[in-house]
Amino acid sequence: MSQYYQLHRVREMAEDDEDFVLAIAAAFIEEVPEDAERLRTAVPAKDYKEVYQAAHKMKPTIDLFELGVLDTLIEVQDWGKFEQTDKNVEEQLITVLTAVDNAVNEIKADFGL
Repeated sequence: MSQYYQLHRVREMAEDDEDFVLAIAAAFIEEVPEDAERLRTAVPAKDYKEVYQAAHKMKPTIDLFELGVLDTLIEVQDWGKFEQTDKNVEEQLITVLTAVDNAVNEIKADFGL
């Protein structure tokens, strides 16, 4: 049983085609860490546009794999979108990055990627 992500919606979307599930898991491993790294550098640099774009791109996948941090990711996204200069999202960023790192490691192990 996965601790850091869920496959219920992935399997439903894939209609239990395990090759398709594997392909989606591989896409997660390829795409999400890149976008997380964009956030890791853009938030401290206060690059609001980059934060917004990276977070917005991550949302559907974070939601699909049910990492449990969608609302937190949206806070980070909105910080970038609305250039909330009076707000600090470092804590939210750490929460999102930790969830992504945990899910990536677990997906790699579970799928042998």
